[in-house]
Amino acid sequence: MAMKNRGLGKGLDALFADNAAPDSAGAVSLNISEIEPNKGQPRKSFDEKALAELADSIRQHGVITPILVRPLTGGGYQLVAGERRWRAARMAGLSEVPVLIKELTDAQTMEIALVENLQREDLNPIEEAEGYRSLMDTYNLTQDEVAERVNKSRPAVANAVRLLNLPKPVREQVKNGSISGGHARALLAFESEARMESVAGEIVKKQLTVRDIERMAKDEKRNQQPAKPKGNKGLLRDSFFTEMELALKAELGRKVSITENAKGQGTIELAFFDKEDLAEIAQRLAGRSR
Repeated sequence: MAMKNRGLGKGLDALFADNAAPDSAGAVSLNISEIEPNKGQPRKSFDEKALAELADSIRQHGVITPILVRPLTGGGYQLVAGERRWRAARMAGLSEVPVLIKELTDAQTMEIALVENLQREDLNPIEEAEGYRSLMDTYNLTQDEVAERVNKSRPAVANAVRLLNLPKPVREQVKNGSISGGHARALLAFESEARMESVAGEIVKKQLTVRDIERMAKDEKRNQQPAKPKGNKGLLRDSFFTEMELALKAELGRKVSITENAKGQGTIELAFFDKEDLAEIAQRLAGRSR
């Protein structure tokens, strides 16, 4: 299914009048049993302690901010935004909750759920990456289009999606908080998945910092490279070519490798994640040459 229109380009703001946060205007009460969770919700884990605290608050004050739902064809309603409140309300023993009912497409529902969690910073780095990837794959969106829809920069989306290239055991460590998103991004500099898993274990065991991991990856890469030619050109590699690698990496948001020979000639290697990403690299480079 293709979806190239702008849709909810302004995220959650497009759903509520006057660019305001949702309030009780237009809200109705629904039996909590009529509402089902969204299986496509990007957030997979919920802090039980935080939910219990929210449930205590709801017992005292009720659900202050309405939950956003959409009607289902076969009857009942599906959660779009506010799953924490819905879960806590159930925990608090409420039979009814205030809701705002909106007619929304599957694409809008997925986007709103992702934006809500991003704004609240409720997603772990892997859930965030999976949310972006799901939007891209399901609705044929580019990284630029996803970035515009969720109010993020294109490099931020690209760097998030890169985390899905980590081996599954490492992704699980990021999900459960054993290692941070910064650690995870640094691990991508290692050549093999086996090495990524090994270093991830060292991060937990030795409490290594992100800077430690970056240093390890740089040292290993240096040791794997052939000896540099003697003379001035060998000395230039540490400054000019390294600076060019870093500049290109920052500009394109991906791994860049420059290899030079004794004559000062060489090659540039750019990492890409899939065909779409390669096409975007070509477009960006073509745009720079005009």
